[in-house]
Amino acid sequence: MQNMTIAQLRAASDAGGVAGVTLKGQGGVFLVQIATRSGSDAVLAKARSSEPRRFGNPIAALNVLRDIGITIGQFDASEWNPDAKEKTPGNRGRAEAMRKAHQAAAYAEWLAAEIQEAIDDPRPNLSHDEVMAEMDADIAALEAGHMPARKKRA
Repeated sequence: MQNMTIAQLRAASDAGGVAGVTLKGQGGVFLVQIATRSGSDAVLAKARSSEPRRFGNPIAALNVLRDIGITIGQFDASEWNPDAKEKTPGNRGRAEAMRKAHQAAAYAEWLAAEIQEAIDDPRPNLSHDEVMAEMDADIAALEAGHMPARKKRA
């Protein structure tokens, strides 16, 4: 059996060289088998290798075929076993990366709002030395037995 990439399948389909396709379940995956008008059979392969392209979800295979322009075919699930589905990370790593990116973007947005709120705050901005001087005065007043004087700030 020969291998055919998506580009080759598209070209063969456009030229009328595809007699039919079968979405065939094999273990826990689905393969696309191609029958050509010349009588040879092929399997849809990955673009950069001769390894068959495996679909864990038949809908993904149907979407690929539909994008090529193949809308009629056969389905063979006689050798499909959903319990034998390959345990691959798939897009989980990508999904986790996207989730973290969205969390980081939300945090950056929150932080920017907090900074802008601090910039727009109408209350007076005191330097460290001014705060420390007020605290020293309050401590001295407390030690002397007096209540610290509260200053009104404009």
